[in-house]
Amino acid sequence: MKRNESTADRAVRAIAGIILLILAFTIAGAPWNWVLGIVGAVLLITGAVGFCPLYRLLGFSTCPAPAAPRVD
Repeated sequence: MKRNESTADRAVRAIAGIILLILAFTIAGAPWNWVLGIVGAVLLITGAVGFCPLYRLLGFSTCPAPAAPRVD
C-alpha cells in the first residue's frame, strides 16, 4: 500500500475520526450512533495508516510529488 495522504490530510482525518467516535459513544439513544462509529473508525484508521482506498480507486493523492533528481 503506497501512501496517498499528505500529513495535513492525515491529521484532519485522525482528529475528525476521534471526534466522531467520541460522539458515537456519548450521544445516548441516537439511532445514528453506529454510523458515526463506523465512519469515525475508518477515518481514524486511514489517518493512522496514510492510505485511503477511495483515493486509490479514484486515482487521487494528496501526497506531494517526489522531487525530480537533479542533473548537473
